Amino acid sequence: MSSFFVSVALFLGLGTSSIFGHAGPLVNLMVEKNAQCGVANIIELDRDYILSKVETYYTADIRTVTSDISDRSAGGINDFYSEGDYWWPVDGDYNAPYVRRDGESNPKNFIAHRLSMMRLADIMAGLVAGYLLTDDEVLSKKYANRAEAHLLAWFVDSETSMNPNLLYAQAIKGRYTGRSIGLIDTLHLIEVALAANILIERGAISKVNGGLVKAWFSEYSRWMNSHPFGVKEREHPNNHGVAWSLQIASFATLTGDTVLLDLVRRQIRVRYLPEMMDFNGSFPAEINRTKPFGYSLFILDLMAGIAQIASTDDQNLWLYETENGRSMSVGLDFMFPFVNDKTSWPYRKDVQYWDEWPMRHASMLFGGYQTDHCEFFEVVKSLPRDSEVYEVRRNFPIRNPVLWLRWVE
Repeated sequence: MSSFFVSVALFLGLGTSSIFGHAGPLVNLMVEKNAQCGVANIIELDRDYILSKVETYYTADIRTVTSDISDRSAGGINDFYSEGDYWWPVDGDYNAPYVRRDGESNPKNFIAHRLSMMRLADIMAGLVAGYLLTDDEVLSKKYANRAEAHLLAWFVDSETSMNPNLLYAQAIKGRYTGRSIGLIDTLHLIEVALAANILIERGAISKVNGGLVKAWFSEYSRWMNSHPFGVKEREHPNNHGVAWSLQIASFATLTGDTVLLDLVRRQIRVRYLPEMMDFNGSFPAEINRTKPFGYSLFILDLMAGIAQIASTDDQNLWLYETENGRSMSVGLDFMFPFVNDKTSWPYRKDVQYWDEWPMRHASMLFGGYQTDHCEFFEVVKSLPRDSEVYEVRRNFPIRNPVLWLRWVE
């Protein structure tokens, strides 16, 4: 573990002992640098909820992309398929090419695979968080075994697994069988990968199965960084590009791909902060959308997620500042007043789901700790940890901060 991980509890370093070698429950946390809004406080926000829900996740059945099939997909049974959110038929003619209505989701689109992936993220996060927090070693092993079964179904079993590509995501009727921006659909695998990493590094699942899961994420990461869809999405100058990098950061953490992690760090330093962030900490590409508030919160959460898992002692992304004065702190300082009081938002209201935001955003939870601004934590700790609204959950991928922290035993 790097000295940075140890010193600031990032990813989050709570000790210098071996942290993943034993499958038993958590028994100790180190005293942190900030006792008001640090790691222990973040954990306590969710402890009761996690332990109350873990049995529900344990009994949940296994559903993968093969559980739901769309006859509109150009792919096969193992291919992930979705349709572009903001595309609609003209005058109700569902046989003609669709047209775009930004910010307005078509409720008749096929979203079953997205829902299954979001469900997997909930189940994996719930089981692995329960595994970490329970004091009962029998239950801990039970939760790990069930999580392993979901991983094998999604990423190993040839009959039920998902192919490691997104050739058919965000298709548009009459126009495209798949698009580059569809890569954002696997954003909800970020916590799946982090959960798998915890189990694998602690020896809670077999080495063989762990290796097979890693192999799937390694192949998918390779595809994301080489296929024209992935290359185009990587360079996308808004939240899509940042979502690409957060996925890669999570997957590379699991697979141990230091080259890809270096690439993500460079994207933050060279593109996202100096080119996409304005001088005041806003992101103009999001401000100019029809849902500027939700998208501004979304991109800041994505940036915070990258900083949380990709920082090193040599490249602390939380503290990095560009030559033109852009930094994570500037972005946090811009959004915090509006998280605290949405009525002060000076731009247009979102065309949909204005009332659903803000949530308990990871940018504020992690940013409060990392930048010594406990007021961020205090404001968001009482906000909703999740939503039942699909469109909100889709843009709220960091729902389980416990998985983004380091543990000791």
